[in-house]
Amino acid sequence: MIPVSQSHSNGANGKRRSFLLYLMSLALFYPIARFIGYSIPRKPNYIKITSQLPLTGYLITRDFILFDKDGLYWALSRKCTHLGCKLHYSETNDILECPCHQSRFHASTGDVVKGPAKKPLTLFPVEKRDSSPYYIVTT
Repeated sequence: MIPVSQSHSNGANGKRRSFLLYLMSLALFYPIARFIGYSIPRKPNYIKITSQLPLTGYLITRDFILFDKDGLYWALSRKCTHLGCKLHYSETNDILECPCHQSRFHASTGDVVKGPAKKPLTLFPVEKRDSSPYYIVTT
């Protein structure tokens, strides 16, 4: 017969051994899980605008709208945050409007004015220069 103290001791050792195996497997698989979830950061794309903006104070490109008004300059994405449609700029209302579902965005901030879009537009950094290229937009 096995003494009571030994059986209790084996149970505790088994629990400790299981716990240590759990910790070791976690320590082994954590770096692997981090590596699998890793994505390479996208390189920034610099778009050079080699001409001055029109007197209207904005330039519409395929991917963004560049504004230069009252000494401030900024660029907003033309991709609607609802379903990805190309936005149109309404100069009279100073809004960007989606032709698909009529989401509206404030032209100076990119904030949603009217849904169904819930997220604001992407605001791209702009560098203004005195000589060509006059603007560099980082997308």
